[in-house]
Amino acid sequence: MIFAAASLTDVFTAVATDFEVAHPDIDVKVSFAGSQSLRTQIEQGARPQLFASANARHMDALRRRGLAAEPVIFAYNTMVIVVPAKNPAGITSVEDLPRAERIVLAGEAVPAGSYAERVLLKARSVYGADFASRINASIVSREPNVRAVLQKVVLGEADAAIVYASDARAAGTRVGVISIPRGLNVMASYPIAAVTGASGSPLGQQYMDYLLSTAGAATLERFGFSAARP
Repeated sequence: MIFAAASLTDVFTAVATDFEVAHPDIDVKVSFAGSQSLRTQIEQGARPQLFASANARHMDALRRRGLAAEPVIFAYNTMVIVVPAKNPAGITSVEDLPRAERIVLAGEAVPAGSYAERVLLKARSVYGADFASRINASIVSREPNVRAVLQKVVLGEADAAIVYASDARAAGTRVGVISIPRGLNVMASYPIAAVTGASGSPLGQQYMDYLLSTAGAATLERFGFSAARP
């Protein structure tokens, strides 16, 4: 059993399938949700073999309580702006974001939401002190995970959102994608660790070894992540 951040849904589903092919005696089950939600479940007694978070904050909180072992960074991601395929607000850059009447972000406790806030803070230094406040005035909802944010855009319920590049890639032609310049962007890091007290720990270590292998790295990169190579 693995708890994994919602942004890992597609890639961890593929990795689990590949791992089961290589280890036919092992059945992998993955539960996906916002990292903050998964952390809370572990704090309340859930014991998956592994926890893969979209940032260090929630992993570190578990480590401080003795609920997670030393984590290993296995992947990186960056942020992009997504808009509906027809882009009714005409957004083509970060500077255009205030044009959006409906902006959706992940909640501030969600890694994707935290990363988005950092992007907006950087943008404020370039586009003026009121840039963030103009964006905040257009935020219509904050979602519990990044896939819920993406879905709002796919359904046309938001004019713009900030999500991971890998999520935008997963949406394909259902959304338009606007790159965020390197100077305004942030690098998201993904740690994975064994959960203390879980049964079957050797199985978790086998999965981590596979994820960190050349085959695992190739799958991560196929789904739009940057693999953390030794």
